[in-house]
Amino acid sequence: MSSAPSTPTEGTGPAEAPVPVVAGVPRADTGPLERSAGGTRRRRRGPRTWLAALPLIAFTALCFGLPLGALLYGAVTRADPDTGATALTGEHLSRSLQGPYLGSLVGSVQLSAVTALIASVLGVLIAQAVVTSRSQALRNAVLTASGVLANFGGVPLAFAFIATLGISGVVTRLADLTSLGWNLYSFTGLAVVYLYFLVPLMVLVILPALDGLRPQWREAAQNAGADSPQYWRHVALPVLAPSLLGGFVLLFGSAFAAHATAAALVGGSVPLVTLKIADALSGNVLVGQENVALALGLDMILIAGLVMAVYLPLQRRSARWLR
Repeated sequence: MSSAPSTPTEGTGPAEAPVPVVAGVPRADTGPLERSAGGTRRRRRGPRTWLAALPLIAFTALCFGLPLGALLYGAVTRADPDTGATALTGEHLSRSLQGPYLGSLVGSVQLSAVTALIASVLGVLIAQAVVTSRSQALRNAVLTASGVLANFGGVPLAFAFIATLGISGVVTRLADLTSLGWNLYSFTGLAVVYLYFLVPLMVLVILPALDGLRPQWREAAQNAGADSPQYWRHVALPVLAPSLLGGFVLLFGSAFAAHATAAALVGGSVPLVTLKIADALSGNVLVGQENVALALGLDMILIAGLVMAVYLPLQRRSARWLR
């Protein structure tokens, strides 16, 4: 076995380690290299690299692309009841932004914004208490409970609150909440129910960001004469701001898309876009307005797209700071 030393030349970048040649066997080709802007070499990805992603691409196109195409087609077309001919129209989209349909969109946005804001504040306080606690058992218990409660919703959650805080609920009777004006089947009651799964979700989202705050930053701030409020105002909160905003956006999207809990709890007493879509799909609309549900679904997709367009850059920025 022999190896020839490699001598770096000027202008060619850092020297590469010598590669031995065994018994005349040629060195395996590791693929073409390309030089990046910083002068380092990186391996060029060949077309075979994308073959591994084909199952994911096919799954995404089948499960998301086809429904989205059908939704868009139904939202912008109208079929003639006599001839069956299909023609393009913007009537469904314009009608989805008028009257009770617009009210349902506004109601969903208001409910999602209010619950996401309250859940963000409560979730940060709980997560900070867990981070500063020295009890590993408390941390494990909070994380386990948050993971369970964040995925608990729908009809079981609505039934649990009806049995507890409903008109004849146990807590309602014991505390006489009815005399105080409490009503579970209202906007406020639905917001309380949403907080049940949004607060644990915020705890799971913000806890890694709080763990990423380095103790050296607090020590440096204290050495510079800053107290605890000044540290949080000038150091911790600017670093956590992308994660906080990203968590708020994620909670907003979760509350905006929730349907089963609101349907089982309030029915149609609180205007929500998901309930309007369910009514339209079940045929509870005027003749000729069946495709308004598809237009409302398209409106929700646009709002969700705007939410994700805000969330993804914020998450990348927070990951860069807390790395």
